[in-house]
Amino acid sequence: MNDQPIFLSNERVALREFAVGDWPAVHAYASQAMVCRYQPWGPNTKIDSQKYVLQAIRDAEQQARRRYTLAMVVNGNLIGAGEINIKDVQHRVGEIAYVVNPAYWGQGIATEVAQILLKFGFRELEIHRIQATCDCRNIGSAKVLEKSGMTKEGRLREHLWIKDNWRDSYLYSILEQEWKARLKHG
Repeated sequence: MNDQPIFLSNERVALREFAVGDWPAVHAYASQAMVCRYQPWGPNTKIDSQKYVLQAIRDAEQQARRRYTLAMVVNGNLIGAGEINIKDVQHRVGEIAYVVNPAYWGQGIATEVAQILLKFGFRELEIHRIQATCDCRNIGSAKVLEKSGMTKEGRLREHLWIKDNWRDSYLYSILEQEWKARLKHG
């Protein structure tokens, strides 16, 4: 990868690097309890949202960058974030995540973002396996991962301590050759 800022898009959604002034848009969704219900973070305070944006900017400046946290933009509005992390450089394993402002839920945007991140991970980052987890109760996120072509590998039992409870998660993944086969067959 070169040192140019990342900009990824399809016809409807763009993913770009975060800027300092993005925190109010992040706070608009990250401060809502329904958005972070299944997450270890939130609801965010204004300071939490500012720190999140600053961390994304710091991560983008890393020489051996492993975390790509990108602002999700639709019609000029920042409505969420998409992320891909390189979890294991040697074995070329990455992990994707996303969060969308609830005003935009149910429109297929998270699925499009997941597909954009998979393409970036396989083509640009040369990852072999990309995975994702979601809370077993988060039906919407599970559907996003399935629509993106990922395979449910199983259930990770009580693997995260979130908001005073253990959380079970589903583990999804897609391999590079599976992703390429999906492209060929539409």
